[in-house]
Amino acid sequence: MATSVRTFPVALWTPTPASWLVGNATTVAEAKCVFNEEFKFILLPVSYAFVFVVGLLLNSWALWIFVSRMRPWNATTTYMFNLAVSDTLYVLSLPTLVYYYADRNNWPFGECLCKIVRFLFYANLYSSILFLTCISVHRYMGICHPIRSLKWVKTKHARLICVGVWLVVTICLIPNLIFVTISSRYNSTLCHDTTKPEEFDHYVHYSSSVMALLFGVPFLVIVLCYCLMAKKLCQSSFSSTGTRMPSYKKRSIKMIIIVLTVFAICFVPFHITRTLYYTSRYFQAECRTLNIINFTYKITRPLASINSCLDPILYFMAGDKYRGRLRRGAAQRPQPRPRPQSALALVSTSRDEAAGDSGKGVGQGWTRGRTPG
Repeated sequence: MATSVRTFPVALWTPTPASWLVGNATTVAEAKCVFNEEFKFILLPVSYAFVFVVGLLLNSWALWIFVSRMRPWNATTTYMFNLAVSDTLYVLSLPTLVYYYADRNNWPFGECLCKIVRFLFYANLYSSILFLTCISVHRYMGICHPIRSLKWVKTKHARLICVGVWLVVTICLIPNLIFVTISSRYNSTLCHDTTKPEEFDHYVHYSSSVMALLFGVPFLVIVLCYCLMAKKLCQSSFSSTGTRMPSYKKRSIKMIIIVLTVFAICFVPFHITRTLYYTSRYFQAECRTLNIINFTYKITRPLASINSCLDPILYFMAGDKYRGRLRRGAAQRPQPRPRPQSALALVSTSRDEAAGDSGKGVGQGWTRGRTPG
């Protein structure tokens, strides 16, 4: 069966300032660009369907564990619950995208739902990054500054931080609701991931600012925290040569590896290729370059989405307490609320909890003797 290749007029999908249209040989040469996107009509429906099925099952199970088997919550559990909520909301929007790409870029669900679906993708993307940053800073404080971290390990503070994360993400993405729109082309209705062509240059500036604020800054914070944590853990290991590494240090090292792996697979490739894609369109790159960059960008979109499937798996991989809950499941009753403790007990438990029940997993309980688990 022959592969069909779509020919897109450049003016339909990339900004062309009026001053460029006069006497510009490059623009004339790019009047028609063979833009082969056949691969995405297979790649995106299959990958989004996979993320929907697997992500919905795993995140539903994670939410049930958090709500019914992880009481009382500590700071880490609070962040993880909000992360699972974000993942669940996103995967629930994926059936519409499966239909859209399987029907070869035909959106029958209206402009409002198009805006909501595109909003949920970026809301999940950036809330995941920010919640991972919160967990990383929380662990860093517990490892490197256990005494100072006392005022940050309280669940009520984590709740306020989570509310702040949702507000920041929502406010930053409100313009995205305005930019995203639908348009008709031939016999199809497009649901733009960016915006209509004449607004694309403004969208690039907005998108770059959001990326720097909600990805660039958190990523630098995470890398800095993990470098300082690794230095602290290595110093402690060298000072106690000949003794076995404590379990909380092993969990902390595992957490560093896991979170950086998630960034390396899901977030960094997507933001790099998206930056290249927007830049090449903005500066009117040649057609072959646009095809190559478009191909790599479309491949990294499912990688960004698969984060919703990796989060619950990572809870299990890195969290001893979470694994115990999964094994015992419904057979175990929720633990009673702990009694107040002395400051010394809180220092001990906060350090162990911050050091690592998991990298993205569930922290230790607060009880001085038997932790929930």
